[in-house]
Formats: sequence, structure tokens, C-alpha cells
Amino acid sequence: MRLGLLGAIGLIIGTFVILFGGGGAAIYLGILTGLFGLKAAAASATSLVTALPSLIIGAWSYYRQGKINTKIGNRMLLAAIPAVVVGAVLSKYIPANVYKWLIGVVLAVLGCGMLLQKKTQKLDSKPTGQIYEKLEAALYGILGGLMVGIAGMSGGAVIIAGLFLLGLQDFQATATSTYVLVFMTATGALFHIAGGQVDWSAGLPLMIGALLGAIIAPQLAKILANTKITKYMKPTIGIFLILLGIKSLF
Repeated sequence: MRLGLLGAIGLIIGTFVILFGGGGAAIYLGILTGLFGLKAAAASATSLVTALPSLIIGAWSYYRQGKINTKIGNRMLLAAIPAVVVGAVLSKYIPANVYKWLIGVVLAVLGCGMLLQKKTQKLDSKPTGQIYEKLEAALYGILGGLMVGIAGMSGGAVIIAGLFLLGLQDFQATATSTYVLVFMTATGALFHIAGGQVDWSAGLPLMIGALLGAIIAPQLAKILANTKITKYMKPTIGIFLILLGIKSLF
């Protein structure tokens, strides 16, 4: 019964988060601690290990469809990977309440930015525009990387918001987010595994379900890309981020 429930949860979460550019580690973290009583260190390690294979499958499928913008993704990763390492080192020194408050503010601000951005900006080809774009991409990478390193979350909320604000559209943004999260999650998993043992009895069923979801999601994205749903993706994700931020604050 427990294995079937975990597999079903993994399938639903895997499909949803890969479709919308997340990693799911934060959701797995909440489920493992809240529903199954795992300690924080074990839950962080298990959630990242659980999310990683589905992210790899999802990113590969999106890559084959030509949806990933590796140029912007790599700019984020150059800042994100060191931030994951720094976050993992500093995690023991940052009070949970302070971290939750900061993340809540960041998510709410990014969500508002997505809603208030009147139209998708075009990526600037001028030298000054390129410098600004690189700095902005690095900032989102740092914020996402710190989320992974400090709390064992995937950092997907910040990354997907940043990609939309940088001018990527609908499933190109979600595909690129999945690509970025592969490397961030892999780095974070190495550090969190060192600090907490992976609970494979919970992680494996979740992982198997998430892998199936990761196979389904890119194919579903291909179908949805030709529908009107793409028009509502950005505001929907923006509202979702605001709600996540408010939840973190209170």
C-alpha cells in the first residue's frame, strides 16, 4: 500500500514539475517529512536523489525536441553551481525562520514581476544588453543554487521565473529550467547525501513514479504547445510563486 502510494505520488509530481519546469525536490521534501516522518537531513538527501533521474530524462526529451536554450541555461549554471556549494556549507549556520522569510520574499517578488511584465521582452543583442542579461541570469542562478544548497530544494521556482523574465516563452522556459536543474540537483545531492542517509524504501518508489512522469511530460508539452494554454502559463506560474512566497512567510 505504501509503495503504491509513493509511486502514484511520484508519477503525479514528476509529470507536473517536468511539464512546468520544476524539479519537485521541495514537494518531495514536504511529503517525506510531513507524511512519512523522515528527519530533515534524510529527507533532503532523499528528495534530491529522487528528483534527479526524472530531471535527466525530462531534459533529454526536451533537448531532442530542440526546446532548450543552452546559452541562457549555461549562464545560469555558471553562477548556480558555486552557489549550491556555498549554500551547502552555510546551511548549518542559517536559522530556518530567516531562510523561510528570505525565500518567501524572493518568490513573491519574482511572481509579481512575472505578472507585471506587460509583454515578453526580447533578448537584447546589443553589448550593454548582453551584459545586463548575463548579470540577471547569474542572479537567478545564485538564488536558485542557494535554495538547493541550503535546504535541499530543487530551486526550480526561481529558475523558471528567471527564464520567463529573461524573455523565454512557454515550454522553452520550462525545458531550459529542467536542463539547469539537472546540474544544480546533481551538485546538491552530493552534498546532502554526505549529511544525511538516503531512505531508499521511500525514495525508490517515488523515483520510479517520477521517471514515468518525466517520460510523459515532454510529450504532453509537445501537444499543449499548439494550444491556447501557453498564453496562461506565465501568469499562472506567477500567481503560484506569489502563493508559495506567502505560504513561506506565514
